[in-house]
Formats: sequence, structure tokens, C-alpha cells
Amino acid sequence: MLESITTIKVRYAETDKMGYVYYGNYATFYEVGRTELMRTLGLSYKEMEDQGIFMPVLDLHCKYIRPAHYDDTLRIRTYVNEMPETRIKFYYEIFNNTTNQLLNKGETTLVFLNAKTYRPTKAPSWFLDIIKEKLQSGKKNNN
Repeated sequence: MLESITTIKVRYAETDKMGYVYYGNYATFYEVGRTELMRTLGLSYKEMEDQGIFMPVLDLHCKYIRPAHYDDTLRIRTYVNEMPETRIKFYYEIFNNTTNQLLNKGETTLVFLNAKTYRPTKAPSWFLDIIKEKLQSGKKNNN
């Protein structure tokens, strides 16, 4: 499994009149988690695009469990547990970092697109090689 954990502080602009994080902001929190997971692989979306690959979101699922509030510190756990083909699925768990309560769970499916044709394509071999290497090194560290 590939995993990253990052924290963010809820800004006032991300809340509604009740002081809860507005529901639409969770998609942005997922993006923060995805971006950080890509960085743990030594990659960025810009590098993917420079290599001729776009990765738009194809599908998003979001389950709200408890509200997050203004000034809370949130811990975003993002992980991938299967090898991508033409799609890659990211999973998310968002916790209140102080109370350790699970607030939200979600998943997104992104598709690999050829930047010239805008058609789906298989994940590039160099991308798969990086994922395989990280997965293998993770298994070695767990033994």
C-alpha cells in the first residue's frame, strides 16, 4: 500500500455560517492528500503533464461522518492499494488531529489521459515502475 499523511488547518473561508467546513471543500482536501501522496513517490502533477499525461478526476465518493470546524487541524490519510492501469483509485480518511475522530471518508478515481489526444491511456511504465519500487520497499520494511 502507498500512503501519505498530511495536516491542514481549517480556514474561516472554508466554513459555512454554522462554523462547519462547507461540504464542497472536502474535494479540495482530497486533492491536497493526492498531491502529497504523489510527492512521496517523487512525482508531481506538473511532471506528469510535462510527460504528456493528464489525470482528471473521473469519479468522487464522499461520506460525511462528523463535522470539521473553523481552526481545527485535520489529518488527511491518503492511500492507494492497487496497481493502476488506465485508472488509479485514491482513498481518503480525514481525522480531527486533536481528538483523533474520523470525520470523513472518500475515494476518487482518476483516469490517465494522453495530453495530445485527450483519450484514456495506460499508466506510463515509468509511473508503474515507481509505484512497484515503493510497494516492494514497503514490503521489505514490514518484514
